[in-house]
Amino acid sequence: MAKLSIAAALVAAIAIVAPTTTLAFAPPSSLLVGSKASSFAAVQHDVSRNMITELVTSDIIPSTLASASATISSSIPTLADSLAASSSSLLSFTDQGNNLAGIFFQASLLPYLAFLYFLSFRGNRTPNLGNFGFQYLLLFVLGTIPSGIITKSVYGETLANVDWLHGGAEALLTITNVLLVLGFRDAMTSPDYTTTGSKYGVTPKIIGGVAVLIFAAACFNGANLGFEAHSQFLFGAGNLPSETVLSLPFVQHSEPVNALSIPTWAIHFSSVFEYLFAMDTIWRFAETTDNPKWKGLTWGMLPLHASGIAACTYHFFYNPSSLQFVVELQAFFTLLGNLTCAIAAYRIAVSNGWALRELNPFPKSEVSPEGIAIDEAAALPYNVVAAKENDLQLAAKLMALTVGSSYVLKYGELALDLPLTENGAAAGAIIFGIPAITAYLYYNRGKEEGGEGFSLPSFGSGEDGEGLSMADVKKFGVSGTVAYILTELAFWAVAFPVASNALYQTTGHWPDVFNDTSDRAAVLAFIFGAANIARLLVPLRLGAALALAPWVDKNIINRDGASDEQP
Repeated sequence: MAKLSIAAALVAAIAIVAPTTTLAFAPPSSLLVGSKASSFAAVQHDVSRNMITELVTSDIIPSTLASASATISSSIPTLADSLAASSSSLLSFTDQGNNLAGIFFQASLLPYLAFLYFLSFRGNRTPNLGNFGFQYLLLFVLGTIPSGIITKSVYGETLANVDWLHGGAEALLTITNVLLVLGFRDAMTSPDYTTTGSKYGVTPKIIGGVAVLIFAAACFNGANLGFEAHSQFLFGAGNLPSETVLSLPFVQHSEPVNALSIPTWAIHFSSVFEYLFAMDTIWRFAETTDNPKWKGLTWGMLPLHASGIAACTYHFFYNPSSLQFVVELQAFFTLLGNLTCAIAAYRIAVSNGWALRELNPFPKSEVSPEGIAIDEAAALPYNVVAAKENDLQLAAKLMALTVGSSYVLKYGELALDLPLTENGAAAGAIIFGIPAITAYLYYNRGKEEGGEGFSLPSFGSGEDGEGLSMADVKKFGVSGTVAYILTELAFWAVAFPVASNALYQTTGHWPDVFNDTSDRAAVLAFIFGAANIARLLVPLRLGAALALAPWVDKNIINRDGASDEQP
């Protein structure tokens, strides 16, 4: 029965992975030069765009899942019950089902597809291998579907507690980040990149594909080979013997059975460090392309960095159910990060000539002045930027950080009481503190490089031509201030009811924020998430205040004066 459940899970996942793999393994346009390169890039861009659009708008995914489910259910009637294979549970991307975290994870797919679309615009000159890395992330996301189903249906556990599946899925994320770093670094540092393509050739893509196949095989055969719920990833290679651990002078506690193994911790830390390397590389890619908008993508990636920190924090506390809000924060930061990355990619694409005409599905004119200008820009060579270290030095640095951090955290936390206390405040401090430090470093870096640090994307036009600001609101005096306060109060007036309804829809009960700590944390996490999304739309909120200011002036501030003027 377990084997049949695993097989059905893989059928559903492969049905989704197949078109994504086709998209990810598109040939590199950098292998062609001149007008041929630009025309090929245009074709590749159209293929990518149409494939992403097809994934979102067509019924390929739902119909494939429904067909697979019907076939399996007809031959094995009890299989559907064991899987609970509704489309919503399959597409939650994790074992979180229909709770708040699952909803956030599901909602994060569409903005990520939008991010891939804008990033792939031919005028951006996005390195092929780096672009492939961002596309490969979809395989990691989809890989959590069978692993999440297996952990629930076979072991009755969450994915975080099944080390061998957990580490295997996370390894796909590590490969994603490696591809990002390799792709962007190669384009920045290789003088012949535009004429020879990546010096790595197709090797990284082949390795990535093989890793997916190995993970799929492990999912299919793992339970039958005797892997249990707490069997360790890569057989726990590098773990210290229990006797050695207990003999260490600083150790005060024994490890819980669901503690992450050294290989799984190493995969997590390598993902975090590689992502930081990728953020730094993309920041410097702005110099390679003479386009500062690429720095905005680094800022857009910051919430996803916070999502990774949230995952590590949850594991630091040994995955307790009482800290479910940490998982919800991880899911929220994933959604927020995909949104901010999509906005950043949109700004990059617009700066490179993207316009609404690009959405036209029909073939474009080959003599269009706009299209010719974009194609010419897409064929420009990169500016070579000196690398801080060579590939070997960077790999050694990553290895030292990864191995050192894994051992220090896995065995060092046994000297502390904190990991066993399920302290929500401490978890929150870690989740927000580390990304805040990262943001502060980039803020100062931006100012040192002659910029103004971080600025929110602007819409519309203010008095300085750079977008709306509080100065525009203040021109209305007291009326403007009151209008702005009313728009803020409107948000908070609806935030709590919406958050409460979201909790009700996911758990089946209304939140008890006074007596139930988990309910209170979930509602506050939802409100915090909505508040941060709303912060991205500050210009729109300012616009709403400006639109409301005349009414406030007439009906609230000067109401008496207006009535006195009437006969």
